[in-house]
Amino acid sequence: MNTEWITAEWANIPLMLFTALITYATILVLTRVVGLRSFSKMSASDFAMTIAVGSLFASTIALKNPSLLIGLLAIASLYLGQWLLAWLRRKSKTFSKLVDNEPLLLMSGSTILDENLDKANVTRADLFGKLREANALNYDQILAVVFETTGDVSVLHTTTDNQTLEPDFIQNVIGSEMLT
Repeated sequence: MNTEWITAEWANIPLMLFTALITYATILVLTRVVGLRSFSKMSASDFAMTIAVGSLFASTIALKNPSLLIGLLAIASLYLGQWLLAWLRRKSKTFSKLVDNEPLLLMSGSTILDENLDKANVTRADLFGKLREANALNYDQILAVVFETTGDVSVLHTTTDNQTLEPDFIQNVIGSEMLT
């Protein structure tokens, strides 16, 4: 019986621990330099960055290939790419529109926008689950429900009568003209 896949050579364990320590420290330093945005969920590129860094971290410490140096360079290039993408998004609205999703209005007050639910691939059951999570008790409390660029759902609600929604909060939300 071949047990190679279960066991390890004891000589490799200190090397793996050293590689994990160096790789982890590098990720922490790069995150401090580039910023916490590197692991946010604000856009699709942020999400991809989180997955890619995690995958490279695991590969670098658990496999012989990539080597520690190649793994660290790959992680550093991801951070550089993330920083460059964020910089370009800040500098160019056109570029930002190219790479970023736009938030989508799912409910305008008590009205469910089924067409937008379809666009977002969200079911009414999903929507009701998010309303429950937000502790919304009835339709009259709902000011707006927005499908965010990250895939999160924001429920803007109130328990106060005649409460209005700050226009800046729904700026650039597709369908927000239905709120006026």
